[in-house]
Amino acid sequence: MISSESVKYSLRNLKQRKARSFFTLLSIFIGITTIFIFLSFGLGLYNYVEELSSGSSADKILIQPKGGALAMLDTSVKFDDNDLRAIGRVPGVKEVAGSYFKAIEVESQDKRIYTLIMSYDPKTPIMMDVANIGLEQGRWLKSSDEKKVILGYNYLLDDKIFPNGLRLNNQIEINGVDFRVVGFVEEVGNPQDDAQIYITNEYMEEFYSNETLSYGWMVAKVDLNNIDEIVEKIEKALRNHRDQEEGKEDFAVQSFTDMIEGYSSALDIVIGFVVLIALISVVVSAVNTANTMVTSVIERIKEIGIIKSIGARNSSVFSIFLFESGFLGFVAGVIGVLLGWGISYSGGVILDRLGYGFLQPSFSIWFFIGLVLFATLTGAISGVWPAVRASKINPVDALRYE
Repeated sequence: MISSESVKYSLRNLKQRKARSFFTLLSIFIGITTIFIFLSFGLGLYNYVEELSSGSSADKILIQPKGGALAMLDTSVKFDDNDLRAIGRVPGVKEVAGSYFKAIEVESQDKRIYTLIMSYDPKTPIMMDVANIGLEQGRWLKSSDEKKVILGYNYLLDDKIFPNGLRLNNQIEINGVDFRVVGFVEEVGNPQDDAQIYITNEYMEEFYSNETLSYGWMVAKVDLNNIDEIVEKIEKALRNHRDQEEGKEDFAVQSFTDMIEGYSSALDIVIGFVVLIALISVVVSAVNTANTMVTSVIERIKEIGIIKSIGARNSSVFSIFLFESGFLGFVAGVIGVLLGWGISYSGGVILDRLGYGFLQPSFSIWFFIGLVLFATLTGAISGVWPAVRASKINPVDALRYE
């Protein structure tokens, strides 16, 4: 246990070497700040993924053309009502619905934009359950609705999509045709989804009557207890219906649980890699701290000799230098987590204003405590060898040292 006099002595020495102490602090708290930022945003993304996985999409299976999310606009792979019926006959499938996607031109207030229009079946609205989308204002579409749309959240906001936010019953022009706004969905958290427009399947077919439409997505609501088995059965049913060989399918069947697990695995790798880089920075900081303490020992050899000559034990000298390095780590940890919190919080506000509301940091008291303890421990460990070296100095030799 270090005495109060030793603590005062250590703090006085650190104060006398302000420049060296500052640069030692700087090297540590930059690494701690970096770790805090990436961990807070990483935890925020994990929470977002967890929210999706525990929401209403957990019992949904997505069927789409091979190629991922962009494949929903692929016109070479056709999905139609016959495919829906083939899926619907699979045991364990409770509901199934398809959705059309089209790139459209939207005009309002003398401004023209290009975005996606997505259709859904109001009788089986499981498409809206997939992303846990709720209604912000107005009403949902009815099967009989013609030239009526629901808009994404950003259409409500001034200077976000159009100069003035739109309101219920406003008119917008889509591909040269006037539509009336009957509702707005809740904020999803990214600009593309929040600028999307929704229409009924029935009117989508009428609106594009000169084209043979193909479902970009088909979503099945299934028994959650047998979801993996049902995925295999859907794959088999579609292969038979579309007369395709196993391994040569032009479609992909995946549960949202599997998709989310895939995102989580990719997120683990990215966050782990970034934190590894930050840890390397901390290791470099520890080496710098050790170098600082070694230099401090060399400069204070005579002081150590005097301290020992008046009765200080080796353990007392060891504790003095260990306290100094640990204290530097502690201060750097406090500064690092406070700076990290400030940057993360500000970054979250900026991202939210830019429309990326799902990219929000999550703060845990264990981040603050854990990183401060980690920085303190890093500083203390880096000071062990210099402290041992100082404690073993012979007082007679130290007093003669020039």
